[in-house]
Amino acid sequence: MVHELSWQQFLTAQFIRLAITMGVLYFEWHSLKNSTSRAGSKTDLGESFKDLVVWQRAIQLTVAVYKLTSSFPASERFGLTNQLQRASVSVASNIAEGYGRSTKGEYVLFLGHARGSNCEVQTQLVIAEALGFGSEQARSSATGLSEEVSRMLVAIMNKLRK
Repeated sequence: MVHELSWQQFLTAQFIRLAITMGVLYFEWHSLKNSTSRAGSKTDLGESFKDLVVWQRAIQLTVAVYKLTSSFPASERFGLTNQLQRASVSVASNIAEGYGRSTKGEYVLFLGHARGSNCEVQTQLVIAEALGFGSEQARSSATGLSEEVSRMLVAIMNKLRK
């Protein structure tokens, strides 16, 4: 019975995650559907990059990575810890910088940089797991946020390219 309950909880959590992701993607799509050649038009995307849900999730990812790496061995301070932290900061930073650029093409370019940094984070999380660094819960949280950010970035980039 305990196994069945945890399976139900797992399915419920997956359903909630999917519903949230779909809602976020709809919000981002709706925000971008009337976009012009100006990527950062305040009438299309809000008053600030801080209004973008993808940027907000990227910030949550960075916080999760910092919490995760706080338990890494001291010997990794200038290794994997530093790499993970820098890559996670780069995700949100590139989203913000792209938002501030003057054309849709530049915005897409910086979203691509954010996606690349996010792929770095995902790779480094796999390495951290293989080395047994951090707790499973902290790695899972960071991985889930990274996957969510990835889906949102792809959806926004695809919409902007149309």
